[in-house]
Amino acid sequence: MSIDKITNHLDIINSVNWEMTPEEAISLHLEWGPLRSDSYYNSRDSNNETVYFVIDNWGKYPVVKLIRRIGFDSEELSTFRLPAELESEFMASSGKHKGIFAVDGNIRDWLKKRLNA
Repeated sequence: MSIDKITNHLDIINSVNWEMTPEEAISLHLEWGPLRSDSYYNSRDSNNETVYFVIDNWGKYPVVKLIRRIGFDSEELSTFRLPAELESEFMASSGKHKGIFAVDGNIRDWLKKRLNA
């Protein structure tokens, strides 16, 4: 699904956890360990759902992915490139390291504006 198509799915936009990081999502859904608050609990073997964005920088260029996790399952709902200026800013801030990164700062602001969230 493209970013344009996401804008037509208010149910998805409204379920995005803008504060979720890749590390917290793994901790919440796949591993035992400290979580961010007592209201969160390990959802291993449950139907708890988390929807969040990440930046995947394992390819030739970074892409934004919208991820839905339910228990052990993970589904990529969307993958798209950043605008050129945000891509350059991200590459400079990440030191061009490969990995999966949280969406924050200007990129999160751009996504929220672009999705009217």
